[in-house]
Amino acid sequence: MKRVLSGMQPSGHLTLGNYIGALKNFTELQHTHDCYFMVVDLHAITVPQDPAALREQSEAVTALYIAAGIDPSKANVFLQSHVRQHAELGWLFTTLTYMGELERMTQFKDKSAGKDSIGAGLFTYPSLMAADILLYNADLVPVGDDQKQHLELTRDLAHRFNQRFGDNFTIPEPYIPQVGARIMSLDDASSKMSKSNPNQGSSIAMLDAPDVIRKKISRAVTDSGREVKFDPQNKPEVSNLMSIYSQCSKKPVAEIEAMYDGQGYGPFKKDLAEQVVGLLEPIQQRYRDIRASGELHSILREGGERASEQAEKMLRATKEKMGFLVL
Repeated sequence: MKRVLSGMQPSGHLTLGNYIGALKNFTELQHTHDCYFMVVDLHAITVPQDPAALREQSEAVTALYIAAGIDPSKANVFLQSHVRQHAELGWLFTTLTYMGELERMTQFKDKSAGKDSIGAGLFTYPSLMAADILLYNADLVPVGDDQKQHLELTRDLAHRFNQRFGDNFTIPEPYIPQVGARIMSLDDASSKMSKSNPNQGSSIAMLDAPDVIRKKISRAVTDSGREVKFDPQNKPEVSNLMSIYSQCSKKPVAEIEAMYDGQGYGPFKKDLAEQVVGLLEPIQQRYRDIRASGELHSILREGGERASEQAEKMLRATKEKMGFLVL
């Protein structure tokens, strides 16, 4: 059985885009693969975080994993910081990574642009991400466009280690789901829906109240026309809303086009809002039940223990190959 590893940062609120583009696929993968799903809190602190907010969001993201359908008895759910081997292997990989490789990372360039003071953790972030993946010998890694470059570096580092010290790491492959959609911002269809966008109207948070969802969709950017037509090149905003409708309703876009032929954007947006509300309300209720039950900490404790057991085996093998005295 192939192993899958992925994670999300506990910074900002998970969005509908996170659910459709990632969590929905995670829930399917857990039935056919050996899955490790992290909340990557060590990555979150590469930029300043409020301690109380970090703790709250770490719990919230974990609860949303489970509320979305990830079963802790089938998939391993844990916090990155609960497995100390991530930080240790991350340092070992930092020593194997070249400055030029890190300087070429576009995400570092984007996040550091215009800043006078930049933390070293933001620069070495990709070395820790490589450790996250290789620590579990993951075969497949679901990645978005913004992380493809980091996965390529991970593959390069695995090759470099294996050639220098002997075979040790599986070379991971990107996982591209057969079905799914890249959900774009509600205010700019040229950029993806992001939990880090300061404009709250640009995204739908998974925990947004129904009336908030309705208001955001009613204000979503369209165009000066009124035809509900899937044409990403000429009507990107409307096409994005149709993709959301299709993912929430499981109707093909051609059927959605026919449903709203001649009706304009008003009825379409109103019905789209109800589709989104209908999708998210059961997840929100399950989320509230999980937070109220007190089960979250035991799930994370058990997940961390299982992950640590697997991680320690790989870390010891890695250190032995590098020449450390392992007792």
